[in-house]
Amino acid sequence: MGEQPHAAGRRVHLVDGTYELFRAHYSKRPARTAPDGRDVKATVGLAGSLLALLDDAEEAVTHLGVAFDRPIESWRNARLDSYKSSEGVDPALLAQLEGAEEAVAALGIHVWRAEEVEADDVLASAAVQLAPEVDQVRLLTPDKDLAQVVDGTRIVQVDRSRDVERDEAAVVERFGVPPTAIADLLALVGDDADGIPGLKGIGQRTAATLLARYGHLDAIPADPAAWEVTVRGAARIAGTRTDQAEAAQLYRELTTLARDLDLGVGLEDLAVTGVPRARFLAWCEAVGADRLRDRPRRWA
Repeated sequence: MGEQPHAAGRRVHLVDGTYELFRAHYSKRPARTAPDGRDVKATVGLAGSLLALLDDAEEAVTHLGVAFDRPIESWRNARLDSYKSSEGVDPALLAQLEGAEEAVAALGIHVWRAEEVEADDVLASAAVQLAPEVDQVRLLTPDKDLAQVVDGTRIVQVDRSRDVERDEAAVVERFGVPPTAIADLLALVGDDADGIPGLKGIGQRTAATLLARYGHLDAIPADPAAWEVTVRGAARIAGTRTDQAEAAQLYRELTTLARDLDLGVGLEDLAVTGVPRARFLAWCEAVGADRLRDRPRRWA
């Protein structure tokens, strides 16, 4: 699958449940309501996607965890007014967050609820902490934030919707910088998805050129005459960095994901042992997901 072959053996798959829920909600699937009238299109779509993952022989899932943002807001919102929030999100989608967690649990899959922090922080922490125990960690999300914890071929990022897999070499090819500089890159150029504006007038190519040479924001010389790489408009860019130094540090703080969160569980708690029949069938009945009743191929 994708750009690089993956390692064989025991692996842990980490899924951004919020992203998958949003993707299902805005998909071309027809509307779906539960017997009690609730909108459950996104929730049922998420469950179907996870069942497909469990059945995927190529992915060969042995350990699996799913993280959700609930609420969408985190500590970052208190640091930057423009940071992403639940404002403007379809209420019908927001209303499904709790039910989505219940759906994942009904599949026998471990669920993390991110409060104060974000699902990305949980996924990053899980990836870094669990990597020494498995042959490979697979982060199932296209979010470029998570590229910062990609490590060789041991921690890789997978975009299932585009059939793309990125190891460390592929991250460098895609962004022009190694994973260790991704947070700095996003701080400089901004991240529309997260509401981070970046520094005005500094584009992807310029930022990547500087960071590929110096590694981090703080390591870039203040005097452009000392730069060992050629950058168009160097004096202007250096001036912007000086004038917006405080903002750049804030954006760097916001784009950096946690790696030391207490996961609350160990690797074996994420082991895939099969779908709990009674619980799953009860969930199917509650949301009217009759077509999913016979989908599981392995029961607990």
